[in-house]
Amino acid sequence: MAFSVTINGETREIDAPAEMPLLWVLRQELGMVGTKFGCGIGMCGACTVHVDGQAARSCSLPIGSIGERQVTTIEHLEKTPVGQALQKAWLDEDVMQCGYCQAGQLMTATALLTNNPNPTDRQIEGAMQGNICRCACYTRIHRAIAEVAKEGVVNV
Repeated sequence: MAFSVTINGETREIDAPAEMPLLWVLRQELGMVGTKFGCGIGMCGACTVHVDGQAARSCSLPIGSIGERQVTTIEHLEKTPVGQALQKAWLDEDVMQCGYCQAGQLMTATALLTNNPNPTDRQIEGAMQGNICRCACYTRIHRAIAEVAKEGVVNV
């Protein structure tokens, strides 16, 4: 089946079964491998993308359900002020160890700060709760997000 999907601001024509997860469309059909496969059941957050600005698990989101909604992936993150600030904060806080979960972590953090530029510690914890980091970098991730929020970066 053919679908017209807007990904990172560009309309793409996809020929795939309606039930194919967005993750596999991104990785296999479009060669966009920044979004990672983790658990395959939407529990770990490694596959997080934005759908209309909200964090969504692409491994459990069928391409047939996207319709007219806008999809944003990690490949687009550096084009936004919040994404740029978070990437810098990630480096400043030395967040990454293995790095496998970081695309999903950054996408979730970007959605949080875009929708709530001044979250409390509890709101940061709540938003990031579903993202698993096997290297246990949670404290550094939290600090990086809090630092960007403190800087007052807004997505324009």
